Amino acid sequence: MTTLDSPTHVGQDGTSWRRTLAAYVALTKPRIIELLLVTTVPTMFLAQRGVPSWWLVVATLIGGTLSAGSANTFNMVYDRDIDAHMGRTSKRPLVTGEVTPRAALIFATVLALVSTLWFALVVNVLSAVLSLAAIALYAVGYTMILKRRTSQNIVWGGAAGCMPVLIGWSAVTNSVSWAAVVLFLVIFFWTPPHYWPLSMRFKDDYAQAGVPMLPVVETNVTVGRQIVAYSWVMVATSLALIPVAPMGWLYAASAVLSGGLFLAEAHRLLRSAKSGAGMAQMKPMRLFHYSITYVTVLFLAVAIDPLLYFAIR
Repeated sequence: MTTLDSPTHVGQDGTSWRRTLAAYVALTKPRIIELLLVTTVPTMFLAQRGVPSWWLVVATLIGGTLSAGSANTFNMVYDRDIDAHMGRTSKRPLVTGEVTPRAALIFATVLALVSTLWFALVVNVLSAVLSLAAIALYAVGYTMILKRRTSQNIVWGGAAGCMPVLIGWSAVTNSVSWAAVVLFLVIFFWTPPHYWPLSMRFKDDYAQAGVPMLPVVETNVTVGRQIVAYSWVMVATSLALIPVAPMGWLYAASAVLSGGLFLAEAHRLLRSAKSGAGMAQMKPMRLFHYSITYVTVLFLAVAIDPLLYFAIR
């Protein structure tokens, strides 16, 4: 359990404002935000069935960036104790002392308030509510309740990462449709086979920090089987968007080809695990990196497909 009174040693070397700014930006986990925004904009194109207002796109991206930054900062405040025990996270600002826990908590709270007000005043109230729900799901649901208690943490906690598609859709339509729900489910089922390979690679770090990620508490074969199962459901869900949206040939071809490669990589990982191969031979990060390519390709198709439909008409 972390507390705001935990000792933090702040450097006395007159850290420059640039370094301080970089530390606060690092708290927001910019690379994760980039991935979230990759799903937001294409969803807006689909909701519009064409090109939405560029001002609305920019406004939604600003709100989404602030919202995700808030959730990620809350996560770092609460997890700074386990971050200190993991090589992958040991250089984060709250671990090194570049930012104090109290300052980070204030920063996260301000971002949450500003993002909620921004969405409510500039976009719409529904998007503001969904944005606030996303912060709560990640900061409370995943970080505080699930992460340290269950190996299924990333499954249910990953719902927070699905919210940008609902926010993108609601920003355009001020509603949530079945097409948005399908896209939500695509990301929901994508999250475990995206994150578990990373957890396999850094299994020792999670074990040392006492975090029960699935690869820590189960065998590689069991993890591989679950990755394959979620991958199949993810691909099937992506194809369900074709009749629901409806989508054209570009999206259909992209979903089939990129999904097929995803399944091939997931089955390759499972076969390696069954053969008793070590981590170096299994290469779980291959699937992790491809999963990012997959979601990028799929959502680019989500954006471009309605443009082609509009052009043909």
